[in-house]
Amino acid sequence: MRKRFKWLGAAVALAVTAASVAAGAPAAANAVHSLVVQTEAGKVRGTTTGAVDSFLGIPFAAPPVGGLRWQPPRPAAAWPGVRPATSYGPSCPQGAGTAVTEDCLYLNVYRPARAANERLPVLLWIHGGGFSSGSGSAFDGSLLAETNNIVVVTINYRLGAFGFLNLPGLSRSGAGNYGLLDQVAALNWADHNIDRFGGDHKAVTVSGLSAGGHSVCALLSSPLTHGLIDGAIIQSGGCPSHTVAESQAAGARFATDAGCTTDAVSCLRAKSAAELQGASAGFRGGILSGPLPTAGVPELPIAPLTAVRTGRYEKVPLLIGSTRDEVRGWAQPFASATPAQYAKSLEYLFGNRAADVGKVYPLSNYPAQDTAAYAAGAVWTDSSVFYGLGGCQYTELAQQFSKYQPKTFLYRFDARSPSAPAAPGTFDVGASHSADQAYLWPTATSVYDRDKLRLSAEMVRYWGAFVRQGTPDAAGQAEWPGLKDQRAMVLRLGGSSTVTATAFAAAQHCDLWNSIGYQWLDIDPDQLARQVGVVRR
Repeated sequence: MRKRFKWLGAAVALAVTAASVAAGAPAAANAVHSLVVQTEAGKVRGTTTGAVDSFLGIPFAAPPVGGLRWQPPRPAAAWPGVRPATSYGPSCPQGAGTAVTEDCLYLNVYRPARAANERLPVLLWIHGGGFSSGSGSAFDGSLLAETNNIVVVTINYRLGAFGFLNLPGLSRSGAGNYGLLDQVAALNWADHNIDRFGGDHKAVTVSGLSAGGHSVCALLSSPLTHGLIDGAIIQSGGCPSHTVAESQAAGARFATDAGCTTDAVSCLRAKSAAELQGASAGFRGGILSGPLPTAGVPELPIAPLTAVRTGRYEKVPLLIGSTRDEVRGWAQPFASATPAQYAKSLEYLFGNRAADVGKVYPLSNYPAQDTAAYAAGAVWTDSSVFYGLGGCQYTELAQQFSKYQPKTFLYRFDARSPSAPAAPGTFDVGASHSADQAYLWPTATSVYDRDKLRLSAEMVRYWGAFVRQGTPDAAGQAEWPGLKDQRAMVLRLGGSSTVTATAFAAAQHCDLWNSIGYQWLDIDPDQLARQVGVVRR
């Protein structure tokens, strides 16, 4: 992994020769630079690769075990001496077959390995995974930190039933939102400690993709984050939430699945973490049936979507966007659907306007193989029926943010994930959900050609510029005006550029979607396929 990041960093550097100057890197290194850092809880010792210092596995809250299970996070206990910060902390409990330890509230810090004469802006990353999987350890912040002269923080937070269970009597506060409160605790940790690593606690940009992006919107809507967030990046994430009634209903189902039909709270507390994880498949749910933050409670008084629409959120500069084929990959259950079944799925979503949708998205527009899957993927993306992701509702969400914060910048990502090419004849997911992630956070399995490296370099610098100055204007790259100027960026291979907001909307047939009243899809795609009679291959 380290060798790959070193190679990628060098390749990106070829495209960003003046990056350190443009990013404001200090000309001299007079400040004290040490791999031993004193945090509020104790000293930690990091490691260096020569270009980047890393401090891994730092506890930002007490282990949520025993009596702290299903409780708001508590401060981490102090430790004596110097704690090694050279390996990642455990991931929070998630899917079957993974290690199950509730002691998982750790974060990681990456900074340029050079003394600085200024406090550096901070990017705090919240991973995705449907609030049921993922880990901060999957994201090495070295490339972003080195290229942009910033500090990068990646975090864990409680997932699934450990992080989002809501049952009456479970705790005096926080029920349904323990994972969200973990994120708040990480922000508070940064507020109190990041200056000690050379960061600036007054310049923290919180960023996330998918569930991480949902989290960013929720955090902006929470009264607990006032003064903790100075900028925000939402990648393929929106503002969905559950009501208290919805999250409590899911909690009751989980208790039943876990065999706790009497005195559910005491019964669940008596179970081991492994037992709870083994009973949580239903709670984790699917693409559209898993956990979400719960609104209507003190830490999230109003639904995030309502908060944005009414201006009751933290109005910081915002970078927001999605991918061109955002939900196409999830339409594969419709690969063998007949024209009649495709039409029936449109009726399920759009009622008496289904025929109008079918005229704009006829099957004849799509490949001969897996035709209905491509068509459904286009419909679902452009209409934003997956929690408002992608398409026209997403563009409208960005416009609503822009109404209250002029520094709002919209993008669409048009490239494939940098992974090995799909085999001939297989379903092409295109520029799918999270395809942009590996351009900012390289992985050991990604494959980059010259064009992909160039796009990665562009994005790394755009994101770094936004973290540094609240606008994604990077020297030597295409200018990126905000939505107030009615422009949106299209990030693509061969050179990114902006288009008018009108052209951006027209590409997604927003005239049609804005004329239709419809709800988000309320069942997972495979359930919808079965409901309309599709027989899977």
